Amino acid sequence: MKESKFLVTDNTLDKASRVRDGEALNIDAVNAWLQQQGITHTGLPEVTQYTGGASNWTYCLTYPDSEYILRRAPAGTKAKGAHNMEREYQLQKALKPVYPYVPDMFAFCDDPDVIGTDFYVMEKLTGIIPRKNLPRGLTITPAQTHTLCHNVLDCMIELHEVDVEAAGLTHLGKGAGYIERQIEGWNKRYVNARTWNVPKAKKIRTWLENNMPDKEHICLTHNDFRFDNVVLAQDDPTTVIGVLDWELATLGDPLMDLGNTLAYWIEADDDFFAQKIRRQPTHLPGILTREQVIDYYCEKRQIARVDFTFYEVYGLFRLAGIVQQIYYRYHHKQTNNPAFKDFWLFVHYLLWRCNKAIKRKR
Repeated sequence: MKESKFLVTDNTLDKASRVRDGEALNIDAVNAWLQQQGITHTGLPEVTQYTGGASNWTYCLTYPDSEYILRRAPAGTKAKGAHNMEREYQLQKALKPVYPYVPDMFAFCDDPDVIGTDFYVMEKLTGIIPRKNLPRGLTITPAQTHTLCHNVLDCMIELHEVDVEAAGLTHLGKGAGYIERQIEGWNKRYVNARTWNVPKAKKIRTWLENNMPDKEHICLTHNDFRFDNVVLAQDDPTTVIGVLDWELATLGDPLMDLGNTLAYWIEADDDFFAQKIRRQPTHLPGILTREQVIDYYCEKRQIARVDFTFYEVYGLFRLAGIVQQIYYRYHHKQTNNPAFKDFWLFVHYLLWRCNKAIKRKR
C-alpha cells in the first residue's frame, strides 16, 4: 500500500453529530418511505445531523451496511423560491453526467404526510470537509495548502465551463438578464427580512442598481462555492472528490458567482470581526488572497481582468441578505438555534464592508 505524504488520522473525516433540539426526523416514517422506493435495510438507521449549516437541514442516515444523506427545508417562514427541495434534487440529477463532483441522487419525496415537508435522499460522500479550520489530526504544508486552493478554484472554473446547451441543461435557469434579476431580488429580500436592529441599506441597494455591468456571461453557477462545501479525499486532502449544497445553483454570471465566493474569503490579516465570522480555512499560509483569486480565475479562464468592485459589493450584500433572512427566523422565534442570536451584528459588519468598497471605488 502506498504511503500517504500527508499526516492524517481517522478523526479527519467529516462526521455528523447529535440532532438539534426541535429538528428531529420521524425516522419510522422516513424508513418506511425508503423501503417503498426500493431502498431496503434491516432495522432503523442511526440519525445524526450536520449542524454547521444555517439553511437547509442535513441529516446522515446510518444503516449497518450503508449511509445516506437526507436534505429537507427548515421550519418557519421562507423567502419565495427558497428551500425548493425538488429543484435542488432535479438540478443535481441533471448535472451529474457532466460534472462528476455532484453526489448521486436516490429519491425525492413531496408527500407532506411523511415528515411534513419535501425532502430528498442522496449519496453520502465520505471524506474531509475543510470548515472553519482544518480537522484535528490533519497536517499539510503551505505548499500543499496552495495546491488545495488551486484545486478548489479549478472545480469552480470547471463548472463555469460546462457546455450548457450540449449537456441539455438550459432549463436550469432563465439565463439572460441574470444580473438585473439578482440585484432586484436581493434588494427585495433584504427589505422583506429586515428587522428593527439592522440598517435599511438604501445607499448600497441604490448603488448596486446604478452600477450593474453592461455585459454578462451566462453559465452554470453554484452561488455558494466555498471550501466548506467541498469534500476532499482522505488519502490526499488537496484533491476534491465532491461539491455540496446546490440549493442556489442556476444559470448565472460567473463573476457574480466568484463575488459570492469571495464574500466568505477571510484572509489572515483581515480585521477582528472578519476573523470571528470566518467559516473556511482561507487564513492559512499558502492560500491565495482575494486579489490573487481574481487574478488566477481570470488567467485560467483567459478573460480580461475587470474592475471587481460591483461583484465584491454584490457578494457582500447578498451574504448580508442571507444572514438577515436567517436572523429573521430567529428574531420571530421560528427557530431556536442559539447560533443565530448575534447574526444581526454580522449584517452590520457586511454592510460596512459594502460601503467601504464603494468608497474605495470613488
